[in-house]
Amino acid sequence: MAYSQSYDVIIVGGGMVGISLALQLQQRNDSSFKILVVERFAMKQTANAAVYNPSFDARSTALSYGSKLIFERLGLWQQLSEHVEPIEHIHVSERGGFGSTLMNAVDVEWPALGYVIETVWLGQVLFHALRQQSSIEFASPATINQVVHGNNGVTVTLVEGDGEQLLEAQLLVVADGAQSTLREQLGVDVDVQNYQQSAIVANVCFENAHKGIAYERFTDTGPMALLPLPDSEINHARAALVWSLTPEKAVELCESDEKTFLAALQSRFGHRLGEFTRVGDRASYPLHLVEAQEQVRSGIVVMGNAAHSLHPVAGQGFNLALRDCACLVDTLLAARQQQQALGSLAVLKRYQQSQQFDQQKTITFSDKVGAFFAESFNPVSLLRAIGLAALDTIPSAKRAFVLHAAGAQHGAALGISSKSTTLSTVLSEQKEI
Repeated sequence: MAYSQSYDVIIVGGGMVGISLALQLQQRNDSSFKILVVERFAMKQTANAAVYNPSFDARSTALSYGSKLIFERLGLWQQLSEHVEPIEHIHVSERGGFGSTLMNAVDVEWPALGYVIETVWLGQVLFHALRQQSSIEFASPATINQVVHGNNGVTVTLVEGDGEQLLEAQLLVVADGAQSTLREQLGVDVDVQNYQQSAIVANVCFENAHKGIAYERFTDTGPMALLPLPDSEINHARAALVWSLTPEKAVELCESDEKTFLAALQSRFGHRLGEFTRVGDRASYPLHLVEAQEQVRSGIVVMGNAAHSLHPVAGQGFNLALRDCACLVDTLLAARQQQQALGSLAVLKRYQQSQQFDQQKTITFSDKVGAFFAESFNPVSLLRAIGLAALDTIPSAKRAFVLHAAGAQHGAALGISSKSTTLSTVLSEQKEI
């Protein structure tokens, strides 16, 4: 296929982050940005994007309340909401400790603290929306194998099948995942912290209704999260499990029979949901904190997991990436209004500085909370218990914690107006309404 010779923005990575950025750019600028999305894997439009039959083992993504607002502005939330489970409460506890806290949506006057959505459905809705935008071109399967800096941006070589084509862009966005081949090709180094743990992901069933409660449980073997899901096809309450363990224990439990796995889970989680009755397909993956040492260069910005891949304990990776996208769009719109080149290093540094606080706060929280709860030293254990008990009894502290989880802090751009709008401002306006 022949593509245009020049673009405003080329996005490498047709996953959830890359597509979300393309849609925000298109929606906020009324199609005047010329955009190309490049995806290395073949992606085909389903016959009917509105049809989705959830499977028991479908993997899930946690969306913060702030992410819901972003998708609402894109006009996608009504369709996404067909297969979401609201998180109305978050229960945080430590196995063997006396402290715990329960956060409630009603306390901050929101309909939910967040939402759990099956990732396949989220991806399907996003991809369908992308293909409906005639102003966004899409190359798949295709790769970028050469990047040359020029006076007005970059020149790249697009490889599709047996053909190659030179393309120009004011801005190249690298959003092809934590193992980004383009990031490596560009020589962008990364800082990697090995947590010496692996995460088991699986869906589980249990006796009692989850009542919209998400559980964050810290144990001596590692943190675990249970995120509420819609009932299964046999009307059993179910949840998405993310359980951090030593790599050896994760392999052992993934290979164990169902009875052994459920017994181990029960002993660590307890009986708040009654007996665990079923576990689906189990998978494990090693846990690392990966941070790109450079997020911006002249003509280039690194985003999503290619920029920062987080510990899953707080479920903030994709939510942070959505806020990054909103902030970048704000910055690019301002640059265009001021007749500045989109790939100007000065422009991209403004984006990085605007989003730096949000990124650092979210990354630090995701990084430190697991380590803090893994510490077995007795004084630290007592401090954790006191902290959780205090959080449960001090409304202002609890509200601050909830706002952090929603991304409602300075720098968390939502991108819904012609000027930069932080998420905290939008949440305040919604409360007044």
